[in-house]
Amino acid sequence: MKKIIAFVLTLCVVLSCATFAFAADDAIAKDYEVSEAIKNVVATMAEDPSTQMGISWHTTEDAATAVQFVVADKYEGTFDGAKTFRGSCEKFQDIYQHKVTLTALKPGTEYLYRVGDDVTGQWSEIGSFKTDDGDNNFKFIAIADVQAGNEDNFRKASNVLRTAYETMPDAEFYTSLGDYVNDCTQEEWDWFFDKFSFANSTLPLAPVAGNHDGNITNKINHGWFDHMFNLDAAPEECIRAEGVYYAFDYGNAHIVVLNTNDMYPMTIQQINWLKNEMNSSDAQWKMVFMHRAMYSAGKNLIKPDTIIMREQLLPIFDELDIDLVMAGHDHVYMRTNHVKGDKLVEDVTYVTESFNGVETTFAVDPDGACHILPGTAGTKTYSINDYVFDCVFDSNIVAECFSQRDIGDRGIFSTVEIQGGKLVYNAYAVDYETGEKELVDTYAIMKTTEGEAKDVPMLPTDSLTTGVAQIGNFVYRFAKLFYDYLFVIVPKLIINAI
Repeated sequence: MKKIIAFVLTLCVVLSCATFAFAADDAIAKDYEVSEAIKNVVATMAEDPSTQMGISWHTTEDAATAVQFVVADKYEGTFDGAKTFRGSCEKFQDIYQHKVTLTALKPGTEYLYRVGDDVTGQWSEIGSFKTDDGDNNFKFIAIADVQAGNEDNFRKASNVLRTAYETMPDAEFYTSLGDYVNDCTQEEWDWFFDKFSFANSTLPLAPVAGNHDGNITNKINHGWFDHMFNLDAAPEECIRAEGVYYAFDYGNAHIVVLNTNDMYPMTIQQINWLKNEMNSSDAQWKMVFMHRAMYSAGKNLIKPDTIIMREQLLPIFDELDIDLVMAGHDHVYMRTNHVKGDKLVEDVTYVTESFNGVETTFAVDPDGACHILPGTAGTKTYSINDYVFDCVFDSNIVAECFSQRDIGDRGIFSTVEIQGGKLVYNAYAVDYETGEKELVDTYAIMKTTEGEAKDVPMLPTDSLTTGVAQIGNFVYRFAKLFYDYLFVIVPKLIINAI
């Protein structure tokens, strides 16, 4: 009987923890009424996730801006004695956006928080987050291109993320690789925050700016992305072209989030900032999250913005020893082999050993980067464009590629787990309604060397110093684009058509 009771109690604890991860507001008692005026709460990645957290939310009326938070295991049903941080409020369109950055947090600590107006006493539901503990073992989830235009499609995409949480309940953050919305209206953003609220208030998000998330080249929407999230890590002197770029350390990884809306071509400011970030980091793993993909089998591969970006960034990624690049934009699934110099790395050594009880084959200390386009969590899927694909690069670069239309219009999510020098990546296709999932791709990398910062001078990131270089970059990139189209891409298209 004692063993049965112990088992039941243990099971209750496990289930309560799982419930807490997904619905903290339902599981935690509170001594106040929740205000309906507060919506779209989201916790976002700060520069140092072990001691900082960005929080933002919206209200329809002007109000004070405050976050109260307590250590989770000290919460007793009230926020009496909680720490209070205040922040900024700015009106945008017809909403007021509130931003607060929490600092001086304890590493590896779980916190409960509420946002609202500490003057009138109006508060939100209770959210939670956990700071990075700084060790070399962590997990995260990646999705891309929710890009829904109606409430039901946001619901379907959110079901994909729910299945991802069930698959990896101990994930420490998630990233969505751009294009949260389709037409970038407040109604669409409200749908996104509503359907993804189970995640956004309990798991830190590392958001990536997509071309549909506020872009003067896409339906002339200006300033939306920066008013949806609290992201302020990039230097203030850097130009923010319809989105932001920022970086953070997590465990033994340094992760840079690029803004590919900064294009035609990408500014020297962002390029120099990227180099400064990666060169100064001694992290073992170096990753890039971005929206526009440099390698893709979708329709955008030979568009001017993609061509310019590829030719500008690929040599820089090689120079900076980037390990993993995750992107969106083209709504197909694709993973490359390791690529360097825009060519397949052929001399890769592989070993097979057990990882979490599963026989896993690792690429050992490979040169170059693995590029991943993890499909879409949403319902808007594209076809494979073979004729475009063959015009740009050797198909031997590609390890896995398929259209989601070929697997029953299912959403896709990816998981990444790092244990010291081992990285294991998995991708799953998910039925939008039932949540039934299927493992569709897996890959693993092993690094036997530690990271090392490079002793190189810091490059300027202000517009005044980089102005002349930017003009030269602009002229050269467009001249090169004209040459590529006239003498490389168009002839290949004609030959393939014949």
